[in-house]
Amino acid sequence: MAPVSESRPAGSEREIVHLLRAVVVELGLHSARFARENGMHPTDVRALIALMDAARAGEETTAGSLGAALGLNSAGTTALVDRLERAGHVRRERGERDRRKVTVVVDERAVALGQAHFGPLIQRTTELLTTYDEHQLDAIRGFLEGVRKTAAADG
Repeated sequence: MAPVSESRPAGSEREIVHLLRAVVVELGLHSARFARENGMHPTDVRALIALMDAARAGEETTAGSLGAALGLNSAGTTALVDRLERAGHVRRERGERDRRKVTVVVDERAVALGQAHFGPLIQRTTELLTTYDEHQLDAIRGFLEGVRKTAAADG
């Protein structure tokens, strides 16, 4: 039996990488439109996504951990959180587990704002995923997780 790479046309891996790059560009443009339409900096959008991802995982996020996730220094993180708080997108709260700790929490209005903009894209993407069987979904999931880990390792 020939290795998998020998059974594919030459360049198919590179074609997939180029398609992935095109998807990243389109999603970046979509995110930039959201930021522009809502008077936000692209880093604000990245911060909100990081905060919502952490909340979905059941994790509390401090300003320090948010800054580390975004590659910001302490002053930049403070300015970011202050800006998001003034805009009503986040609030600072005492930690659930450790009341001495201050966490950053996304406000429900920011979630609704994001849902209004990104919801249709999420819905269409979810509908597209229903056209794949479980084995294909596992392959897609594995590929995307592998790309995420590869990209994170380069950072």
